[in-house]
Amino acid sequence: MRLALYAPDIPQNTGTILRLAASLGVAVDVVGPTGFDMTDRAQRRAALDYLDHVSLARHQSFADFETERRRTGSRLVLLTTRAAQPHTAFSFRPADTLLVGRESAGVPDDVHAAADASIRIPMRPGLRSLNVAVAAAIVLGEALRQTGGYPHAAGTAAV
Repeated sequence: MRLALYAPDIPQNTGTILRLAASLGVAVDVVGPTGFDMTDRAQRRAALDYLDHVSLARHQSFADFETERRRTGSRLVLLTTRAAQPHTAFSFRPADTLLVGRESAGVPDDVHAAADASIRIPMRPGLRSLNVAVAAAIVLGEALRQTGGYPHAAGTAAV
C-alpha cells in the first residue's frame, strides 16, 4: 500500500501524512511540483522525527510518477469528491496506491483519466470536502483494514 500526494500546497498537511505513513508502515510518493520547499530540512520541521521512518519517493512530475507506478503494476486509486463510489464499498488490494489531490484544486482531468478507480468519502450534503490529511487517514484506514495491512506488535496476531 502506498499514499501519493499530487502537487501538495500545504507543508503541514504533507507532514501530517508523512507521520501517518511512518506510523502505519506505508510508503509515500510526492508528485511535484509542490507549493513549498520539499527539502529534507523543511520536511523535518513538519514531520518531526518521523521522516526517518517513512519510505518517501519524490517525483518531478505526474508523468515521472506514472512511469514508476506502471513499472511496479500498482493500481492507482484516486480520492476525489467527483467520484460516485464510496470508499466503504470499494475492494482495496495490498499493492494499491491511494492518490490525494492538491488542497487548493484537487487533480486535473488527465490525472482523473489515469486513475484505475475513483472513490469518495461519504459526507453530509452541502459540504465540500475534508482536509486532505484527514481524508487520506480515513481511506488508508479502511484500505489497511480490508487488506490486513495494519502493523502489529511482534508476537501478536493482526486484528
